[in-house]
Amino acid sequence: MLQIVIPSTELYDEEKNEFIITKEVVLQLEHSLVSLSKWESKWCKPFLSKELKTNEETIDYIRCMTITQNVDPGVYNYINKESIVEVNKYIELSMSATTFAKDDKRVINKEVITAEIIYYWMIVLQVPFECQRWHLNRLLTLINVCNIKSQSKRKMNAKELYARNIALNEARKARLNTTG
Repeated sequence: MLQIVIPSTELYDEEKNEFIITKEVVLQLEHSLVSLSKWESKWCKPFLSKELKTNEETIDYIRCMTITQNVDPGVYNYINKESIVEVNKYIELSMSATTFAKDDKRVINKEVITAEIIYYWMIVLQVPFECQRWHLNRLLTLINVCNIKSQSKRKMNAKELYARNIALNEARKARLNTTG
């Protein structure tokens, strides 16, 4: 969870010819499947794309991420650039100690990932729906782990088997200090 502070601001209302002072607001945010789903249902486009978001879309995603109750909608008009940078850094965090080896032979999946696709993965892999409130990157890591662990081990082809056996034999010869 991320907490950002929207400081109090002094504004001038030209219609009423008076100054207005807004109160400081603390927002608690969570980048989750729930917030992703809310945003996609409003904007009708995938959030997890390489396409840059407009300022309006970014501010609206922060609104979708908000778990603080009873927030005045006008507060989002006063989010500063520093807070947006902080939110973007939070969105990029892995939130997990799990890492994956880079597999050069892996086919790059060009499927557009939307909230519904992620929910589908959760159903297929029997990931509990309570996880929809986790940080999204942590949920995607869990889905990836479940997918890897549920796949059967791929058999080595003859070339890979031959190379592995040569390496094992060389290691044994070195360990036993023999020539074969």
